[in-house]
Amino acid sequence: MAFNKKTIEDIDVSGKKVLVRCDFNVPLKDGHITDENRLIGALPTIKYLIQNDARVILCSHLGKPKGEPKPELSLEPVAERLSEMLKRKVVFAADDNVVGENAKRAVRNMKDGDVILLQNTRYRIEETKNEDSFSKELASLAEIFVNDAFGTAHRAHCSTVGVTKFLSTAVCGYLIQKEIKFLGDAVENPKRPFVAILGGAKISDKINVINNLLEKVDVLIIGGGMSYTFSKAQGHTVGNSMVEEDKIKYAKEMIDKAKSRNVKLLLPLDNVVTDKFDANAKPIVTETEDIGDGYMGLDIGPKTCKLYESTIAGAKTIVWNGPMGVFEFKNFAGGTFAIAKAMSESNAATIIGGGDSAAAVNQFGFGNKMTHISTGGGASLEFLGGKKLPGIEALNDK
Repeated sequence: MAFNKKTIEDIDVSGKKVLVRCDFNVPLKDGHITDENRLIGALPTIKYLIQNDARVILCSHLGKPKGEPKPELSLEPVAERLSEMLKRKVVFAADDNVVGENAKRAVRNMKDGDVILLQNTRYRIEETKNEDSFSKELASLAEIFVNDAFGTAHRAHCSTVGVTKFLSTAVCGYLIQKEIKFLGDAVENPKRPFVAILGGAKISDKINVINNLLEKVDVLIIGGGMSYTFSKAQGHTVGNSMVEEDKIKYAKEMIDKAKSRNVKLLLPLDNVVTDKFDANAKPIVTETEDIGDGYMGLDIGPKTCKLYESTIAGAKTIVWNGPMGVFEFKNFAGGTFAIAKAMSESNAATIIGGGDSAAAVNQFGFGNKMTHISTGGGASLEFLGGKKLPGIEALNDK
């Protein structure tokens, strides 16, 4: 899939007011940012615009304030941290209505190379409804729109899509470019063998992804909560494990689809189970796929880890989305750790599809060994599922 959208390098930004949609949806604890990956991801685009004398107006959402100002979801800590990272003042426009007197004054006073950050776009109820009134207000501040928020590219909101109705120049930044390149190349033009690893709790979250990837991959590895629905579809007992009864038929169809397309579909051979969902619950390894009454699966077992590790070792392209178990519980983190470690030691192109997998890889200290870690969980899932992303579709074609 050739990337045919205009980027910041295709236009002249000098002296222009540029509205940049970033993804600053970062975790905060007591007003401090606990994970800066999304800020780091935004820096190349912001620095390019500063160096090319643009007047940079940043905007983003943070959390789910649902259309009302919530002080604990203010972007002020982001402005402070960005000022340190960029070694220049990022003016914070503290308007609860986002485009208010502070923002307008700050924009009027801008010089080339200045940077402003607007307040949380989701303080406005119109944002998630993509209503023209708010899109128009955002657009009124600038002459050019740059979308660099891959994490929200699957949402048609005012600050991702609506604003492009009122600003004729709309291009992408470096982060979106990078995401589409890695995810797009992996899926459309992979070096083979191409292995996809899908985990996480539910099949229903990944219906399109499973379906789409079965047409592209050589091997599909399944783990996590969704594996129990597949296991039940094959006639195994699953005890009290999480099962989506309404997806058993779909799981059977996917098992058949894999066979008909000559795709190896790998499911757990053994499981780590326990009798209650608790961080301190005692882990027990099953002999086979079957899980006895009164027990629930919370991770893949050692035989499964060996099978999955050897498959990863032979791959040339690997895409991973979703943990293998409840990795937040130390006793049930083994499977997710094994996958992360095997990928870190592999010579393949390794792509992590955001969300929990990205958190796990970073938590285990393997982040810097991966080819690419996506910044967007939901967006990367929709992209891997073959869907078009509205935030990218809305940008100018080359």
